[in-house]
Amino acid sequence: MNKERQAPDYILIVATIVLLSVGLIMVYSASEAWATYRFNDSLFFAKRQLFFGSVGVLLMFFISRVDYWTWRTYSKLLLIICFILLVLVLIPGVGLVRGGARSWLGIGAFSIQPSEFMKIAMIIFLANFLAVNQKRIVLFRKGLLPALAFVMVAFGMIMLQPDLGTGTVMVGTCVAMIFIAGARVKHFMGLFLIGVAGFVVLIISAPYRIKRITSFLDPWADPMESGFQIIQSLLAIGPGGLLGMGLGESRQKYFYLPEPQTDFIFAILAEELGFLGGLFVLLLFGIIFWRGVRIALGAPDLFGSFLAAGIVTMIVIQVMINIGVVTGLMPVTGITLPLLSYGGSSLTLMLMSIGLLINISRHTR
Repeated sequence: MNKERQAPDYILIVATIVLLSVGLIMVYSASEAWATYRFNDSLFFAKRQLFFGSVGVLLMFFISRVDYWTWRTYSKLLLIICFILLVLVLIPGVGLVRGGARSWLGIGAFSIQPSEFMKIAMIIFLANFLAVNQKRIVLFRKGLLPALAFVMVAFGMIMLQPDLGTGTVMVGTCVAMIFIAGARVKHFMGLFLIGVAGFVVLIISAPYRIKRITSFLDPWADPMESGFQIIQSLLAIGPGGLLGMGLGESRQKYFYLPEPQTDFIFAILAEELGFLGGLFVLLLFGIIFWRGVRIALGAPDLFGSFLAAGIVTMIVIQVMINIGVVTGLMPVTGITLPLLSYGGSSLTLMLMSIGLLINISRHTR
């Protein structure tokens, strides 16, 4: 293990800060109408985003100075704490209900989303598990099954809230990590069929999820209900053209697109900054992916390699799902766009995760 520190990955840092800055500008632009209407303060969401972004950046740089293998020691403890938080959030009167999901802990506007913490805790735990059991991962009962057991228990608890979007990101990330560790494809094929069957059951068990699927296939079949968000998102992206309508000139943010500062912020960005603005943001995410892969390949030990791979996979999956939803390529799910969408827990945890990546980069070969 290389314990000699090098310079951190400055390209990763710059790409992160630029994305965060673009996000802050777009949160203000997208939310000013809603903020004025609901709170009589056009800067309400922007000020909170600036606060959480500042806290997140401080934590990112702090974590980037803490040797990443320190977290290996506390991987089990972190997972236990997150499981406890997932239990607490399900207790009526303790967990806060927002948007039909009991996903929050806290008081009023100052709250946390335990499922967001579970994502990074599971990545750290699984990176340690795979590093210790990498030779056994080719075995189904002694390697693959124990690894998936922890993931599926956490997924089940997240689904009790319910929060299919966050659960899907966590499962997708963990499955990718297990595959990278060397699990056999034939084992995945059987589990894939079981997973598809389970996913179908989850969709059928909740009528609103069925509506999301049907609205994805034909949003105009129910333009005022289940298809409303997708239609309004496309009506934002379309007029943007190549260069956009101009920063602050969005029309869809004026009470057409619900909560435009969160899951659908990319639609407002495309409307105001056009195809080139959207392409610039995707390029920045591409840089983060590129640097993350380099860091994972150059990590001095298996734990660091799996940890970096898990973090960059989590970011990529969230970006793909969010952009897919906004552009009508995927059914609507409640997934934020990393570093751009408004949100305290998601933004802070994402910056902390990038802090881990930066620290691993300081020890790469």
